[in-house]
Amino acid sequence: MAEFNKRKKKICMMCAGKPVDYKDPETLKRYTNEKGKIVPRRVTGNCALHQRYISKQVKRARAIALMPYSR
Repeated sequence: MAEFNKRKKKICMMCAGKPVDYKDPETLKRYTNEKGKIVPRRVTGNCALHQRYISKQVKRARAIALMPYSR
């Protein structure tokens, strides 16, 4: 049996009860990389519903200049 493919499943932080809002850029920085791009859900471990929600929140924070578009 191939044991090397067994990885720990990442848990969606939003489903676990950690809310994210566009008014909190420090929390949203966790979902962006050093260049300011939104990190994909296979990296963050979010479910599809909450990944879409997070991307909307990041875009809102960028629009009102709480987060940069690029670094």
